[in-house]
Order: sequence, then C-alpha cells, then structure tokens
Amino acid sequence: MSAEEGAFARATGRTAEREEGGHDKPRYRRYQFDLIAPHCGRSVLEVGAGLGEFASQFTGLDRLVVTDVDPDAVKVMKARFAGRGEVEAAQFDLACGASLDRPVETAIAINVLEHFEDDAALLTLLGRSVTPGGTLVLWVPAYQSLYGDFDRKVGHFRRYTPATLRDAAVRAGLEVELSRPVNLLGGIAWWAAVRLGKAGSPKAGAVGLYDKVLVPVTRVLDRVLPIPFGQSILGVFRVPGDRGHAAS
Repeated sequence: MSAEEGAFARATGRTAEREEGGHDKPRYRRYQFDLIAPHCGRSVLEVGAGLGEFASQFTGLDRLVVTDVDPDAVKVMKARFAGRGEVEAAQFDLACGASLDRPVETAIAINVLEHFEDDAALLTLLGRSVTPGGTLVLWVPAYQSLYGDFDRKVGHFRRYTPATLRDAAVRAGLEVELSRPVNLLGGIAWWAAVRLGKAGSPKAGAVGLYDKVLVPVTRVLDRVLPIPFGQSILGVFRVPGDRGHAAS
C-alpha cells in the first residue's frame, strides 16, 4: 500500500466507502454549505474532498474540481460525479506541491489545514490554484481547549482560534475577509463528549442525534447571537489581485 492509500481513513477515522447512516450528517453538511457557498465563485476546487459529500451540494457551477490525496476516495468521487460534465475528480497532494494548471475562483479546504505543520506554507501553495482576486474558504477545528485523543489519532497539529487562523493567512500573503467561530452547540457537545467524557472519537448514535436535534438550533443561534465560541472556525481569505498566476 502506498503512503497515499488509506490517507482518507487516517485523516477522518472513516473508510473510503459510501456511508448511508452511522456517521452521516446531512443537516450538518447543509449547514456548512450554507455558510461556505456565498463566498464561492463560479469555478471551485475542493481539496481533501473525501468522498465528495460536501461538494455534491454544488449545482450550476461552471467548473467543480474535487480532489483528495487518497486514490480510493478519488475512485468513489469519480463514480459519484460520473454524470456531471462540469465536475473533475483527481488525486491531488498539496504536501508534494500540487497546483491546478487552470486556476479557479475559489478553493475550499474543510478540515485540512490542521493536518499540516507549516500552515502558512500550505496556504501559499493553495493560493497558486486560485485566480488573482479569488478566495480561499477554510473550515478548521476550533480552540485548543477542545484538543483531545481524536485530534491526535487523525493527525491534527493544532486547533485554531479566529486570531491564529488570521495569522496563518496573513503570513501566507492573503487578505482577510472573515475569520469567526461557528457551531456553538457543536463546540459544547464536543467538549462534553471528547474532553469531559474522555471519548476517543464521536459515537455514531451521538452524531445522529446531534444532526437531527442540535444542528437546526445552531442555525437559529447563528442568526440571532454573536457567537463567541464554536467547534470550528470559518475563514474567508482573498488572493491579492497582483499575485502572479498561470492564465486561466
């Protein structure tokens, strides 16, 4: 087995197979999408796309590039998107310096940045696949106080605050548009289950209950309250307009 094979499983605690239940979180995925999609252009790259569940929510784009370092995950995505001509599925390893020949308007990385020790260098590299003036949209685990055995098991170097995520982006030469906590109730539930409860990983039953009950409440709280804490940080950063890129 190559170093790339099994990367999806190591990073997520899942296998590169479709999951119809168990750890499936359709409401949470839609919650993520509704926060991320408004910051995306007409052409989108998702790195670390896994099995393509998040990316499958995009419709009407000119171009959608879904990638993962794990060839088994890419195989699943090629089957998932076989009938969609605007979608390209490919193996893509940022750790080896990969970048797109034709840059996109937006690059998305969901729970990816924390797997890299030099996060600013990773963002600099990812920016090369984005057109000048385009955006990088990041979703990363939040707050070191929530760091536990699960983080260690899946290879997280750190969890972020809005300030530390902004700092990584600035060091990469990006312009900061947004960096804020999201998913307040998820953060509290994560602390209770993984830190206080000493759980090594989220349990399937708890994940299902969270998706059905807490995610709808979280949506309401996001609309009516300033969120001071959360399970994740949402960051939106812009590639400077004068940065050199290959022609798209």
